[in-house]
Amino acid sequence: MTEKALIAQIRRMAASALPKQTGRRGRPTRILTGIGDDCAVLRFLPRRGKQQDMLVTTDFTLEGIHFRRDWHSPESVGHRCLARGLSDIAAMGGEPVAAFLSLALPRDLPKHWVGRFAHSLISLAQKHGVTLAGGDTAESPRGILADIVVVGSAPKGKSVLRSGVRAGDRIYVSGELGGSAAAVWEMRKKPKRKLNPRVYARHFFPEPRIELGRILREKGLVSAMIDTSDGLSTDLAHICEESGVGAELQAEAIPRASVGKPARVVHLPFALHGGEDYELLFTARRGKRVPSQIAGVPITLIGHVTRGRKIILRNRDGVGYELEPGGWEHFRS
Repeated sequence: MTEKALIAQIRRMAASALPKQTGRRGRPTRILTGIGDDCAVLRFLPRRGKQQDMLVTTDFTLEGIHFRRDWHSPESVGHRCLARGLSDIAAMGGEPVAAFLSLALPRDLPKHWVGRFAHSLISLAQKHGVTLAGGDTAESPRGILADIVVVGSAPKGKSVLRSGVRAGDRIYVSGELGGSAAAVWEMRKKPKRKLNPRVYARHFFPEPRIELGRILREKGLVSAMIDTSDGLSTDLAHICEESGVGAELQAEAIPRASVGKPARVVHLPFALHGGEDYELLFTARRGKRVPSQIAGVPITLIGHVTRGRKIILRNRDGVGYELEPGGWEHFRS
């Protein structure tokens, strides 16, 4: 398949999704020009009389690092590729607007693989009112490389940052943790075994918490927020480092996913360090009433912020130990 034909195919797929995206929540942005020119043209408009800030995030999806073709279907790879960027927008309390996809593909990659990948990515974009507005294609000497850029918006000065935490703030997390890590562990244990994507949906088709992030921002419930892409221990350390604080967590409070058939609760290390759950980890001022469920997503209080710089994990007996960041980090041995 030539580059020109590939771009034409993706352009047709993206265009077919556009009519179903119109009129979604009075979006503050218009895509004036999408695929077909040297640049996309986006116009950010005031919403309810308020100026909008632009949010921009970028994420790689690399074969051999983020997925394997013998483990992941093209649909899973496409979904996960966009979900990574959407989750970043959710963590800022923003609304996604447009996506840009750059693909480097091996010459011998089957045409149907690319079509299934693109269809899944565009379906997730359509679900969240996002336009695929451009990107790039190239030939890769080895393996598939996908780079997704997602542009979003938030009211001026209202984006939720990782900083802003202070001692006494309560620590919450959405959903359940460890489901994605448990799936990876199963695949590494038996490399030739095919996992059922429905049983292990938390890994193969994670749901970015766009609506939850927006509500948390609109209601002023959060002092800081991050998504759990790298694992609870690592992402909480990011928040603490940005604000110069520490934290204390209750091990028994951490919500752990149930996976497999029959369903079983994952081990605590998966929930602490696993990553790729794309839930939201956030802090709220002491005294703020945070509901136990928002937008249909369970919310769990798991600890509080301290003045020290360490993160302490306490068991049911009250015994604590320092929790070192153990999530994903590129280039680490």
